[in-house]
Amino acid sequence: MKDAAPTTIFLKDYTPFGWQVSDVHLTFRLAPTTTRVVSKIHFAPNAEARAQDFFLHGEQLKLIRAAIDGVDVTPELTAEGLRCAVPDGPFLWECEVEIAPAENTALEGLYMSNGMYCTQCEAEGFRKITYYPDRPDVMSVFTVRVEGDVPVLLSNGNPVGKGDGFAEWHDPWPKPAYLFALVAGDLVNFPGSFTTMGGRKVELNIWVRPGDEGKCAFGMEALKKSMKWDEDVYGREYDLDIFNIVAVDDFNMGAMENKGLNVFNSSAVLASPETSTDANFERIESIIAHEYFHNWTGNRITCRDWFQLCLKEGLTVFRDQQFTADVRSAPVARIENVAMLRGRQFPEDQGPLAHPVRPESFQEINNFYTATVYEKGAEVIGMLKTLVGDEAYGKALDLYFDRHDGDAATIEDWLKVFEDTTGRDLSQFKLWYSQAGTPRVTVTENWETEAPDQVRGGGRYTLTFTQSSPPTPGQEEKAPQVIPMAVGLLNPNGDEVVPTRVLEITEGTQSFSFDGLASRPVPSINRGFSAPVVLERESSPEERAFLLAHDSDPFNRWEASRLLARESLIAMITDNAGPDEAWLDGLQRLLRDRDLDPAYRAMMIGVPSDSELAQVLYERGVTPDPDAIYAAKETLAQVRAERWADLLPSLAAEGAVDDAYQPDAEQSGKRALGAAVLYLTTRLDGGKAAQAQFESADNMTLQLSALAQLVRAGKDEAALAAFEEQWRHDRLVMDKWFGLQVGATAPEKVVSRAETLTKHPAFDWKNPNRFRSVLGAMAMNHAGFHRKDGAGYRLLTDWLIRLDDLNPQTTARMCSTFQTWKRYDADRQALIRAQLERLRDKPKLSRDTGEMVARILGN
Repeated sequence: MKDAAPTTIFLKDYTPFGWQVSDVHLTFRLAPTTTRVVSKIHFAPNAEARAQDFFLHGEQLKLIRAAIDGVDVTPELTAEGLRCAVPDGPFLWECEVEIAPAENTALEGLYMSNGMYCTQCEAEGFRKITYYPDRPDVMSVFTVRVEGDVPVLLSNGNPVGKGDGFAEWHDPWPKPAYLFALVAGDLVNFPGSFTTMGGRKVELNIWVRPGDEGKCAFGMEALKKSMKWDEDVYGREYDLDIFNIVAVDDFNMGAMENKGLNVFNSSAVLASPETSTDANFERIESIIAHEYFHNWTGNRITCRDWFQLCLKEGLTVFRDQQFTADVRSAPVARIENVAMLRGRQFPEDQGPLAHPVRPESFQEINNFYTATVYEKGAEVIGMLKTLVGDEAYGKALDLYFDRHDGDAATIEDWLKVFEDTTGRDLSQFKLWYSQAGTPRVTVTENWETEAPDQVRGGGRYTLTFTQSSPPTPGQEEKAPQVIPMAVGLLNPNGDEVVPTRVLEITEGTQSFSFDGLASRPVPSINRGFSAPVVLERESSPEERAFLLAHDSDPFNRWEASRLLARESLIAMITDNAGPDEAWLDGLQRLLRDRDLDPAYRAMMIGVPSDSELAQVLYERGVTPDPDAIYAAKETLAQVRAERWADLLPSLAAEGAVDDAYQPDAEQSGKRALGAAVLYLTTRLDGGKAAQAQFESADNMTLQLSALAQLVRAGKDEAALAAFEEQWRHDRLVMDKWFGLQVGATAPEKVVSRAETLTKHPAFDWKNPNRFRSVLGAMAMNHAGFHRKDGAGYRLLTDWLIRLDDLNPQTTARMCSTFQTWKRYDADRQALIRAQLERLRDKPKLSRDTGEMVARILGN
């Protein structure tokens, strides 16, 4: 069946469902192509809703029988669901449908992954399981019976019955259908337990395929750590007798927070020192925390409609960022978060896919699981906490949980608890949820020593901030927003004369003065990245070098180095200049400081991404040349390697770890420094150190970082073959093998290598992880993907056309690769447009992909 014509849904048109659902009973009789789903649902009229037809969502379902109060009925069927005449009062709806999980390649609803039955119902997958009001504001208690010939049968809530070939589950907490989950298959569990602050002993399990039990210990400890942290920091206690996690190989996203039964992409939960890198461990720790924290911020309190998605996702991302900052290095965690925001969300804000944190409309909700909703949504929470303070934030959250437990809430509900606890008017702050785009804040300064009203004995320093937000699709004019700007002032000796102060910018132009200063200070602005804005201020390389040497704020110290590196690279690209000497000298002094966290110094060695440099050039009226950007970065890396040749051995020694492998912050930081040093060392020794490390590595972090440098150096043939031979049996490690070859290789080899890998016997393009490991890695290799002949564009589009028939969700998300297309030269734009139009004109294009392509093209 061809997808129905897209319909635009608007926030302003929200109306409650006409009926309330008191309880849901589901029976699943599992079979790969003929699963039967029997539902019994008690409906009652909703007195708060307007009169409407009784409509239940349902897609790709074969209706066997429908009945009301035991009497068979014949509903009107459509491609989107069914309509039926119903009694004026309460009634029992019964329905039986047939579905084919083995044929469900979209990985939404009930599908199969390597013989395992599993579900993904967010956002609108439940309608592919049975007929139901599939919307987040319809919450009900679920009782589920699962029948099948597999040993493990799981669903939400607590187990209430089990026998030969069946299991029964009851979830006492009302939930929307998107949180429903079912998993059944040949699984083994890695058990654990946790005693809550109320004294309840909770059974914990991570369910995996046989053979993966040895990769569960870290995930289990991360889960316990998350449960304890949520109690200690937010006072939130777990509320069921059991908590299950299941690792699934075929999954479109990272994980899903279904009540009591979290379903995880295998890559987001399975880990061992031999097969996982430090980055994998940190990601797993963060994702497990995120999904667990959803138990309260997403499950117990859910979102009224999908326009409020940021309510649960932005808040939960903010909470998992707090968790990571507490259990690892807070400065490094903050820099990583900002780097991700700038790398993923800023381009979204600056292009055709820009949308508010809370969109006003959508056609396909799957396309709004974006960095804006998640990462920018978290930044908005962080700003709110900065504005009201830690104590007031805690009181507001307590009120939020007390007032809205069991509710489907809105952004208005969220902001109201802050207004009620603090007395603040947050109507202007609410613009962060409704205005798209990244605000730009221009800063000017003035120094007066003899102002008429000057405080005696010193000078007056004034900072003037002017904010503006560029037009975005559908929003030409923007009002001034509330911007919390954290500022500190340093004197010429590097001492802090004004400690961090949060300036609350509310007007288009606003000035703040500091009196009684003995000398003109050097400002440190937007400390800790207190607001997600683009800061524009004229400053000299000497001032940035000064902040690099003296700023007490770790983020702004890193920012000073990043800006020096960025401007140096821009000058190399546009003016054929040499690298900035002051930056190189200042960074070298910082790298010698053994009192600094090795992870922090490793981040200092990094430079802005190719994409960021392309965006800066574009904004300055220079058409970015991906090849020139790549060449400048290669030259800079060579210069740094040669300049720091005497320093690198001592840094490498600091990066060495003699103790048994632990994925903790201390050891991970040392290995990160070692990897950064190896990146430079390889340019001096042609890969000798990398080869030695590859051969002696006893953990994946060291082995993979060495292999990456061998690939970059073009000395990878034997190492890649050896790696494949060693790890061909491990699907997650092979994802790394595929991705590394494309992501780290020289631009001229990227497309041909990606094309070759798509013909590899192990390239399962129907698996989202494997597809992304090749085609996604190719798209992220900036110069390689943007080849002048358009070969990268054609190869990606070939595969997107093929994938769209099977998995529209993954296809649509991969389309965002093209969102920055208008910043490149006319020839590249023409090549990209041709591919977007080829994709747009594909017969039976999915709604997901169709909407994305139309938005990118600007239609």
